[in-house]
Amino acid sequence: MTQSRPVYLKLRDKIAAAIIQGDYPEGAMLPSVRALAAEQGANPLTVAKAYQQFQNDGLVEVQRGVGMYVVDGAAELLRKRERDQFLSEEWPEIRARMTRLGLTPADLVEQT
Repeated sequence: MTQSRPVYLKLRDKIAAAIIQGDYPEGAMLPSVRALAAEQGANPLTVAKAYQQFQNDGLVEVQRGVGMYVVDGAAELLRKRERDQFLSEEWPEIRARMTRLGLTPADLVEQT
């Protein structure tokens, strides 16, 4: 499923995870397009496309000539979106596989 996703979406997911985890807290400046491209081994246009999506979603704010900043509330909004996506897209597959394998939630808790 995730292997067929475009690179810019995979990169977007990495950045979103970093925002949720607090690596880029609200008010923090994101790395420049060139810096992140070099760090990730990605094409700068790919990074720009990922950043553009954050801008379109209102999760970052651009200060011309300065940089791109994470807006207040971005982490919680991203967390909610990821939670909703997990519950609607990933969890049904996981639950079905657990059923096929005869696993219960208690079995999973025992493994941690």
